[in-house]
Amino acid sequence: MTAVGRRKKIAVVALVAATLPALAQAMPTLARAYKSEYGYMPSCNACHSDGGGSTLNTYGKSFKAAGKNLAAFSKIASQDSDGDGFTNSAESAAKSNPSDKLSTPSKPGNWLDMASLIPREVRAKFPKVLTWLPKDALLTSADIAAAKALGATLKASDENTIYIPLENQRPAGTALIFPASYQGKTFFLLMTTDRMLAISSVSVLHADAMPSAKSSKIFSSFVGKTVQTLPVSNASTLDGAISMAVKQASALLYVRLKGA
Repeated sequence: MTAVGRRKKIAVVALVAATLPALAQAMPTLARAYKSEYGYMPSCNACHSDGGGSTLNTYGKSFKAAGKNLAAFSKIASQDSDGDGFTNSAESAAKSNPSDKLSTPSKPGNWLDMASLIPREVRAKFPKVLTWLPKDALLTSADIAAAKALGATLKASDENTIYIPLENQRPAGTALIFPASYQGKTFFLLMTTDRMLAISSVSVLHADAMPSAKSSKIFSSFVGKTVQTLPVSNASTLDGAISMAVKQASALLYVRLKGA
Protein backbone atom coordinates (compact mmCIF):
# COMPACT_ATOMS: atom_id res chain seq x y z
CA MET A 1 0.00 0.00 0.00
CA THR A 2 1.33 3.46 -0.86
CA ALA A 3 1.80 6.25 1.66
CA VAL A 4 -1.19 8.02 0.12
CA GLY A 5 -3.26 4.88 0.56
CA ARG A 6 -2.26 4.60 4.19
CA ARG A 7 -3.17 8.22 4.79
CA LYS A 8 -6.61 7.61 3.33
CA LYS A 9 -7.08 4.45 5.34
CA ILE A 10 -5.95 5.87 8.69
CA ALA A 11 -6.88 9.49 9.18
CA VAL A 12 -5.37 11.09 12.27
CA VAL A 13 -7.22 14.19 13.38
CA ALA A 14 -6.36 16.81 15.98
CA LEU A 15 -9.60 16.90 17.94
CA VAL A 16 -11.19 15.18 20.88
CA ALA A 17 -14.88 14.77 21.52
CA ALA A 18 -16.55 16.21 24.58
CA THR A 19 -17.31 12.72 25.89
CA LEU A 20 -13.65 12.34 26.95
CA PRO A 21 -11.91 15.28 28.65
CA ALA A 22 -8.98 16.66 26.68
CA LEU A 23 -5.44 15.53 27.41
CA ALA A 24 -2.71 17.99 28.14
CA GLN A 25 -0.95 19.04 24.95
CA ALA A 26 2.31 17.48 26.00
CA MET A 27 4.81 15.22 24.25
CA PRO A 28 7.22 12.62 25.58
CA THR A 29 10.75 13.66 26.40
CA LEU A 30 12.36 12.62 23.13
CA ALA A 31 9.67 14.21 20.97
CA ARG A 32 9.80 17.52 22.83
CA ALA A 33 13.58 17.66 22.72
CA TYR A 34 13.71 16.44 19.11
CA LYS A 35 11.34 19.16 17.95
CA SER A 36 13.32 21.80 19.83
CA GLU A 37 16.57 20.59 18.25
CA TYR A 38 15.46 19.92 14.68
CA GLY A 39 12.29 21.97 14.27
CA TYR A 40 9.75 19.21 13.58
CA MET A 41 7.86 16.49 15.41
CA PRO A 42 9.28 12.98 14.88
CA SER A 43 7.34 9.77 14.68
CA CYS A 44 7.46 7.57 17.79
CA ASN A 45 9.49 5.21 15.61
CA ALA A 46 12.49 7.52 15.87
CA CYS A 47 13.03 6.11 19.35
CA HIS A 48 10.78 3.05 19.66
CA SER A 49 10.70 -0.18 17.71
CA ASP A 50 6.96 -0.04 17.07
CA GLY A 51 5.38 3.13 18.36
CA GLY A 52 5.27 4.84 21.71
CA GLY A 53 5.64 2.51 24.67
CA SER A 54 7.33 -0.33 22.78
CA THR A 55 11.00 -1.28 23.19
CA LEU A 56 13.67 1.28 22.39
CA ASN A 57 15.49 0.94 19.08
CA THR A 58 19.20 1.69 18.57
CA TYR A 59 18.70 5.45 18.32
CA GLY A 60 16.42 5.49 21.35
CA LYS A 61 18.95 3.53 23.38
CA SER A 62 21.72 5.94 22.37
CA PHE A 63 19.57 8.94 23.27
CA LYS A 64 18.74 7.45 26.67
CA ALA A 65 22.36 6.53 27.39
CA ALA A 66 23.46 10.07 26.52
CA GLY A 67 21.16 11.57 29.13
CA LYS A 68 17.71 11.68 27.49
CA ASN A 69 17.77 15.48 27.27
CA LEU A 70 18.46 18.25 24.79
CA ALA A 71 22.23 17.97 25.25
CA ALA A 72 22.06 14.29 24.31
CA PHE A 73 21.60 15.14 20.62
CA SER A 74 25.06 16.70 20.44
CA LYS A 75 26.57 13.69 22.18
CA ILE A 76 25.15 11.24 19.64
CA ALA A 77 25.26 13.54 16.58
CA SER A 78 28.30 11.86 15.00
CA GLN A 79 27.01 8.32 15.64
CA ASP A 80 25.31 6.26 12.95
CA SER A 81 22.69 4.44 15.01
CA ASP A 82 21.10 2.56 12.12
CA GLY A 83 24.32 1.77 10.24
CA ASP A 84 23.24 3.27 6.91
CA GLY A 85 26.34 5.41 6.43
CA PHE A 86 24.82 8.71 7.56
CA THR A 87 25.29 10.32 10.96
CA ASN A 88 22.34 10.80 13.27
CA SER A 89 22.50 14.58 12.95
CA ALA A 90 22.66 14.45 9.13
CA GLU A 91 19.61 12.21 9.01
CA SER A 92 17.59 14.27 11.46
CA ALA A 93 18.42 17.51 9.66
CA ALA A 94 17.24 15.93 6.39
CA LYS A 95 14.05 14.55 8.01
CA SER A 96 15.06 10.94 7.54
CA ASN A 97 14.78 8.42 10.37
CA PRO A 98 18.12 8.00 12.25
CA SER A 99 16.97 4.61 13.54
CA ASP A 100 16.02 3.05 10.19
CA LYS A 101 18.72 2.07 7.70
CA LEU A 102 16.15 2.12 4.89
CA SER A 103 15.43 5.80 5.59
CA THR A 104 18.22 8.06 4.28
CA PRO A 105 18.53 11.79 3.54
CA SER A 106 17.86 11.18 -0.18
CA LYS A 107 15.05 8.70 0.48
CA PRO A 108 13.51 9.45 3.90
CA GLY A 109 10.46 7.26 3.32
CA ASN A 110 7.11 7.71 5.04
CA TRP A 111 8.23 7.54 8.68
CA LEU A 112 6.70 10.99 9.29
CA ASP A 113 3.40 9.94 7.71
CA MET A 114 0.68 10.40 10.34
CA ALA A 115 -0.38 6.78 9.86
CA SER A 116 2.94 5.64 11.27
CA LEU A 117 1.95 7.04 14.66
CA ILE A 118 -0.49 4.16 15.22
CA PRO A 119 1.22 0.77 15.79
CA ARG A 120 -0.24 -2.03 13.70
CA GLU A 121 -1.08 -4.10 16.81
CA VAL A 122 -3.17 -1.20 18.11
CA ARG A 123 -4.97 -0.81 14.78
CA ALA A 124 -5.72 -4.54 14.79
CA LYS A 125 -7.65 -4.19 18.06
CA PHE A 126 -10.07 -1.76 16.36
CA PRO A 127 -10.22 -3.15 12.80
CA LYS A 128 -13.19 -1.04 11.69
CA VAL A 129 -11.73 2.26 12.91
CA LEU A 130 -10.26 4.55 10.25
CA THR A 131 -9.69 7.65 12.34
CA TRP A 132 -7.33 7.89 15.30
CA LEU A 133 -6.27 10.47 17.83
CA PRO A 134 -2.81 9.76 19.31
CA LYS A 135 -2.25 11.81 22.45
CA ASP A 136 1.06 12.06 24.27
CA ALA A 137 0.88 13.29 27.83
CA LEU A 138 3.17 14.07 30.72
CA LEU A 139 2.17 13.13 34.23
CA THR A 140 1.91 16.10 36.55
CA SER A 141 2.40 16.03 40.31
CA ALA A 142 -1.38 16.16 40.67
CA ASP A 143 -1.74 13.16 38.36
CA ILE A 144 0.79 11.16 40.37
CA ALA A 145 -1.01 12.01 43.61
CA ALA A 146 -4.38 11.06 42.09
CA ALA A 147 -2.96 7.73 40.91
CA LYS A 148 -1.61 7.02 44.40
CA ALA A 149 -5.10 7.55 45.81
CA LEU A 150 -6.25 4.86 43.38
CA GLY A 151 -3.60 2.45 44.64
CA ALA A 152 -1.15 2.89 41.77
CA THR A 153 2.39 4.22 41.87
CA LEU A 154 3.26 6.38 38.87
CA LYS A 155 6.36 8.47 38.13
CA ALA A 156 6.93 11.36 35.78
CA SER A 157 8.98 9.00 33.61
CA ASP A 158 5.85 6.87 33.03
CA GLU A 159 4.71 9.34 30.35
CA ASN A 160 3.20 7.48 27.43
CA THR A 161 1.12 7.73 24.25
CA ILE A 162 -2.60 7.06 24.50
CA TYR A 163 -4.22 5.97 21.23
CA ILE A 164 -7.87 6.97 20.91
CA PRO A 165 -9.94 5.38 18.11
CA LEU A 166 -12.66 7.69 16.81
CA GLU A 167 -15.99 6.72 15.29
CA ASN A 168 -18.05 9.58 13.87
CA GLN A 169 -15.54 11.91 15.54
CA ARG A 170 -16.34 10.43 18.95
CA PRO A 171 -13.97 8.33 21.11
CA ALA A 172 -14.69 4.61 20.85
CA GLY A 173 -12.19 3.57 23.52
CA THR A 174 -8.45 3.74 24.17
CA ALA A 175 -5.32 1.69 23.64
CA LEU A 176 -2.05 1.86 25.55
CA ILE A 177 1.30 0.09 25.18
CA PHE A 178 3.14 -0.09 28.49
CA PRO A 179 6.01 -1.93 30.20
CA ALA A 180 5.91 -4.55 32.94
CA SER A 181 8.93 -5.71 34.89
CA TYR A 182 9.69 -8.99 36.65
CA GLN A 183 13.00 -10.22 38.07
CA GLY A 184 14.78 -7.28 36.49
CA LYS A 185 13.46 -8.02 33.00
CA THR A 186 11.12 -5.73 31.08
CA PHE A 187 8.41 -6.80 28.66
CA PHE A 188 5.55 -4.90 27.03
CA LEU A 189 1.78 -5.26 27.15
CA LEU A 190 -1.06 -3.82 25.10
CA MET A 191 -4.29 -2.81 26.81
CA THR A 192 -7.53 -1.61 25.24
CA THR A 193 -10.57 -0.13 26.95
CA ASP A 194 -14.06 0.98 26.03
CA ARG A 195 -14.97 4.66 26.04
CA MET A 196 -15.73 4.48 29.78
CA LEU A 197 -12.18 3.16 30.43
CA ALA A 198 -13.31 -0.34 31.36
CA ILE A 199 -10.70 -2.84 30.14
CA SER A 200 -11.67 -4.77 27.01
CA SER A 201 -8.38 -6.64 26.50
CA VAL A 202 -4.83 -7.03 27.81
CA SER A 203 -2.27 -8.96 25.79
CA VAL A 204 1.47 -9.43 25.41
CA LEU A 205 3.05 -7.19 22.78
CA HIS A 206 6.79 -7.78 23.19
CA ALA A 207 8.08 -10.34 25.69
CA ASP A 208 11.39 -11.57 24.34
CA ALA A 209 12.97 -10.84 27.73
CA MET A 210 10.23 -12.75 29.57
CA PRO A 211 8.74 -15.43 27.27
CA SER A 212 6.76 -17.03 30.09
CA ALA A 213 4.53 -13.94 30.16
CA LYS A 214 2.97 -15.16 26.92
CA SER A 215 1.50 -18.21 28.63
CA SER A 216 0.06 -16.40 31.66
CA LYS A 217 -3.63 -17.08 32.28
CA ILE A 218 -4.24 -13.81 34.09
CA PHE A 219 -5.02 -11.59 31.11
CA SER A 220 -8.69 -12.52 30.75
CA SER A 221 -9.29 -11.64 34.41
CA PHE A 222 -8.83 -7.94 33.66
CA VAL A 223 -11.69 -7.68 31.16
CA GLY A 224 -14.51 -5.41 32.33
CA LYS A 225 -12.54 -3.92 35.21
CA THR A 226 -11.60 -0.31 35.79
CA VAL A 227 -8.74 1.14 37.81
CA GLN A 228 -11.06 1.38 40.82
CA THR A 229 -11.88 -2.35 40.71
CA LEU A 230 -8.39 -3.66 39.93
CA PRO A 231 -6.65 -5.04 43.04
CA VAL A 232 -3.37 -3.63 44.34
CA SER A 233 -0.62 -6.17 43.61
CA ASN A 234 3.11 -6.58 44.08
CA ALA A 235 5.76 -8.00 41.79
CA SER A 236 6.65 -11.08 43.86
CA THR A 237 5.25 -13.32 41.10
CA LEU A 238 4.97 -12.89 37.34
CA ASP A 239 1.19 -12.58 37.50
CA GLY A 240 1.60 -10.06 40.29
CA ALA A 241 3.98 -8.01 38.16
CA ILE A 242 1.52 -8.10 35.27
CA SER A 243 -1.35 -7.05 37.57
CA MET A 244 0.73 -4.19 38.96
CA ALA A 245 1.56 -2.95 35.46
CA VAL A 246 -2.09 -3.13 34.38
CA LYS A 247 -3.15 -1.21 37.51
CA GLN A 248 -0.60 1.50 36.76
CA ALA A 249 -1.62 1.70 33.10
CA SER A 250 -5.29 1.97 34.06
CA ALA A 251 -4.46 4.71 36.54
CA LEU A 252 -2.52 6.61 33.89
CA LEU A 253 -5.53 6.49 31.57
CA TYR A 254 -7.88 7.58 34.33
CA VAL A 255 -5.90 10.53 35.63
CA ARG A 256 -5.11 11.83 32.15
CA LEU A 257 -8.61 11.37 30.73
CA LYS A 258 -11.24 11.30 33.44
CA GLY A 259 -9.24 13.29 35.95
CA ALA A 260 -7.64 15.84 33.59
